[in-house]
Amino acid sequence: MDIHEEGLAGRAYAGVGSRSTPAKVLQWMESIGRAMAEAGMVLRSGAAEGADSAFERGCDSVGGDKRIYLPRAGFKGRRADGVKVLVGAGAWAQALGRKHHPAWDRLGGDVKLLMARNTHQVLGDEGARAPSIVVIGWTPGGSGGGGTGQAYRIARAYGVPVVDLARGGRFDAHTPAWVRRMVEQAR
Repeated sequence: MDIHEEGLAGRAYAGVGSRSTPAKVLQWMESIGRAMAEAGMVLRSGAAEGADSAFERGCDSVGGDKRIYLPRAGFKGRRADGVKVLVGAGAWAQALGRKHHPAWDRLGGDVKLLMARNTHQVLGDEGARAPSIVVIGWTPGGSGGGGTGQAYRIARAYGVPVVDLARGGRFDAHTPAWVRRMVEQAR
C-alpha cells in the first residue's frame, strides 16, 4: 500500500463539486468538512475554487487530515508536499479517467489531468486499495455534470455512495448512517 494511503481504509471521503456552487451550499460544505474532520475522517479533494475549497476550509478550521490532489504541480499556486498535498494525475488515474469519461478523446491535455485527478479523489493513490467511503458534492440541478460528474461515475463504478447536495442530500442504501447524520447536522 502506498505510504499516503496507509491507515485510510474506511476513513476517507471525497469532497467535490462545481466551481459555481451557490454561497449557501459552500457554507454547508465547509460545515460538513469541519464535522467530518472532527469525526476523524480524511478529506480527499482537488484544490479547485468553489466546493473543493469549501470542504478544505472546513477541514483546516479544526486541523483535520486531508489529501488534496493537484492535477499538476503548481495548480492554483499550490505546491505538493508529498503528504497532504499530492500531484494526482499519473498513468493509473488517466487510464481510469479514459474508461469512465464519455468523451475522453475530445478533452484537452489539462482537462484530462483534471479528470485523472478526480480518480484520486474517489479512489486514493494507486490501485484503489482504500477508496473513499462516500463522495459528497454539488452539481447544478443535481445533474452530475462536469468534472464532478466524472468523480460520480468513478464512485458508482466502484460502489462508493454519492451524495449530491443539489438533490437535497439524497442518500442511497449504501450511504453510512453516520454520514447522513453529519450532513443533516451541517444543514
